[in-house]
Amino acid sequence: MKALVYNGPGHKALEDRPKPEAQAPDDAVVRILKTTICGTDLHILKGDVATCAPGRILGHEGVGVVETVGPAVTAFRPGDHVLISCISSCGKCEYCRRGMYSHCTTGGWILGNEIDGTQAEFVRIPHADTSLYPIPAGADEEALVMLSDILPTGFECGVLNGKVAPGSSVAIVGSGPIGLAALLTAQLYSPAQIIMVDLDANRLAIGRQFGATDAVDSSGGDAAAQVMALTGGRGVDTAIEAVGIPATFQICQDIIAAGGTIANIGVHGVKADLHLEMLWSKNITITTRLVDTVTIPMLMKTVRSARIDASRLITHRFRFDKILDAYETFGRAADTKALKVIIEA
Repeated sequence: MKALVYNGPGHKALEDRPKPEAQAPDDAVVRILKTTICGTDLHILKGDVATCAPGRILGHEGVGVVETVGPAVTAFRPGDHVLISCISSCGKCEYCRRGMYSHCTTGGWILGNEIDGTQAEFVRIPHADTSLYPIPAGADEEALVMLSDILPTGFECGVLNGKVAPGSSVAIVGSGPIGLAALLTAQLYSPAQIIMVDLDANRLAIGRQFGATDAVDSSGGDAAAQVMALTGGRGVDTAIEAVGIPATFQICQDIIAAGGTIANIGVHGVKADLHLEMLWSKNITITTRLVDTVTIPMLMKTVRSARIDASRLITHRFRFDKILDAYETFGRAADTKALKVIIEA
């Protein structure tokens, strides 16, 4: 089969690899129909994710058709159309029992990281019964790719951890795909103000189209001052960090109101300073999280009922044999205006 392989920092290639087989009784092998590229894949290619070794097939998102199942799989059969969670969960360990699937002792974020992932024609899914979700007949499978990772990540790590509430003020620092996913799902809680912060004018314009009340161009270095002006000098109740660099975490610290919450989504590859000398007296909360994907069933219902239009995040489409072009397009988003790309087998 063809697969996109990480060959060390800065190096990737489309290679021929053996088709995977079930290795455990609860494994399934899924034929990929549609997958995508995540910002985390770009972090891996930069060398920011030490757990991902050279030779790994990348990717942790997608929809497909079950090809084979192990003897312990009871919820799925060959031919079933399924959504692949970016998090593999056994459903039995201490962390899974607490709903912290990302810390599953035999799973977690392993696809495209510690085991081969979904940017291939076939993928092996451990703990299939609790790591796959059935796709209802007639569902928009392309839109559902957004439920593998980006939509639950924006929702769980940003909106839920950030305690977004009716009438509250929210700033989302970073208007890339994950920030926009947080924007779409934050509106389920009716905040009074959602401020998008970014360097890219196009992404700020998209943020307004998606429902942001305000847009702040951070290219001049005065983003915090602009946010404070928009909030009457008070700051925001929720600041969502959606990039993963020191500068954006600093903006969140500068704009958080007393009693507010800084919710970190971004994947940080280098250290960021925490200014407790400025924050110690402000009664704030700082949260971190790796997505657990516990909200996939709920989000699937909201997408199918058109409460959230996940397809708006998709800007480009490629055949699988053009996946290197897809990476080029996604990696140059400022020039190509790419959000999420769909790669179709």
